[in-house]
Amino acid sequence: MKKRIISAIIALAIFIPIIILGGNIFKVAISILGVFGLKELINIRETKKKIPSLIKVFSYILVCLLILNNSFSKEIVFNIDYMVISIVAIFSLLPVIFINNNDKYNISDAIFIFGSILFIGIAFNMFLILRNYDIKYFILLFLITISTDTFAYISGSLSGRTKLCPKISPKKTVEGFVIGSIFGTLITCTYYYMNINDSANLFYLILIILFLTLLGQLGDMFFSTIKRYYNKKDFSNIMPGHGGILDRLDSVIFVVYGLVIFLSIL
Repeated sequence: MKKRIISAIIALAIFIPIIILGGNIFKVAISILGVFGLKELINIRETKKKIPSLIKVFSYILVCLLILNNSFSKEIVFNIDYMVISIVAIFSLLPVIFINNNDKYNISDAIFIFGSILFIGIAFNMFLILRNYDIKYFILLFLITISTDTFAYISGSLSGRTKLCPKISPKKTVEGFVIGSIFGTLITCTYYYMNINDSANLFYLILIILFLTLLGQLGDMFFSTIKRYYNKKDFSNIMPGHGGILDRLDSVIFVVYGLVIFLSIL
């Protein structure tokens, strides 16, 4: 527990000033986190099958291209350049032909690399655009997951009796899932109404935030599914006591995908 608390304090001391400052330092930080997130996915894949080093290097470069795409925009405009996606497709898929060795790099590996680059790159690009537009939306993003996870953990520990999905996440309970979503919705809606838009339609706001709290918890379970498949407890140990980048941002990644869908309604 002591190690976990110290890691959290150090992480907050580093990233809170970076988030507040924004600008180029934030772009660099998000790019680094995105590269580490992709590296964790590749590393966990390599517990079953090694990926050629050159493919990995190109993957880290390509994910940075995606993350930094449209990074100077101050508007909420989520439009990834097709040129960037085309480059990602060419450099992740075509090596199957040139390597021509299924033991080294096959179509399954290529699809995994292509999907991982897009999944991580687009999510971290959306983090960047939200922060560029308004730090209040960036805070909203994390408030959804933090408040939901906190109350899910507390209520699950105190009154959790019914296991939600024991094969994927043994500690999660139905009670924690429901109560976490309720409190996460109440806290986040209050924040949104008081700090972002006090004329928002409360009915739509509650429905959307409730959906996002549920999505965040399902996102957590999705990443747990990946770890169970590869028989890993954590994606990495970059944060002692907490795991890796994807262990910390699993819920947030899915919430940002969901938030983009409904942002025009809020």
